[in-house]
Amino acid sequence: MLRLNEITTEYTGMKALHGVSITVDDNEIVAIVGSNGAGKSTLLKTISGTAKCTSGKVLFRDADITQMEAHKRTSLGIIHIPEGRQVFPSMTVIENLEVGAYCRKARASLSENLRHVLEFFPILKQRSKQLAGSLSGGEQQMLAIGRGLMTTPLLLMLDEPSLGVSPLLTSFIFDTVKSMHEKLKFSVILVEQRAVEALELCDRGYVLESGRVNMSGTREELMGNPMVQKAYLGVA
Repeated sequence: MLRLNEITTEYTGMKALHGVSITVDDNEIVAIVGSNGAGKSTLLKTISGTAKCTSGKVLFRDADITQMEAHKRTSLGIIHIPEGRQVFPSMTVIENLEVGAYCRKARASLSENLRHVLEFFPILKQRSKQLAGSLSGGEQQMLAIGRGLMTTPLLLMLDEPSLGVSPLLTSFIFDTVKSMHEKLKFSVILVEQRAVEALELCDRGYVLESGRVNMSGTREELMGNPMVQKAYLGVA
């Protein structure tokens, strides 16, 4: 589905990604783990088109989208949920969700997608008329993910969904992402500092260090790797 070939991305003349190559297959969950500043968020921005790469290619379903504008990538089904729960605080929960169905394809499936979102996140149904800014951090994260689901994703990219969320709600969100993935059959890229949860959820993963892919493999290969265990899983 997605291939990044030797991608380099710069900010103000400084390289944030150095020749990064990754693949994501149909109906696959891929985790991206690494420390702060490793380039994880930049990687997602490069895929979504909100950061421009200076070299390399981004291929989506065999089409070269390297120079494609971000909103056109969204219309293709590439949905990016950035860190920080960027909801519209002065709009209600239901209005936030409806905003997610702005493109033609999503509008045609609005009722069905809304039903899915409220099934996966029943608290949003209870809060449907409440202003998004009055929700808890965990509820806002659910709303942000739900709004992304309203866009009928083929590839859903989640950037630090556990950030500022309680451990209990984090577990619920991860379990729900897995359920969404299994029922609706789309691919997921999960960027997370909570490496244990991310690797347990994924089919495959990549470890980024200083803007480079340092390691990759299946869930079992990465969780069993002594270097990953020591650096990210808390194993001495």
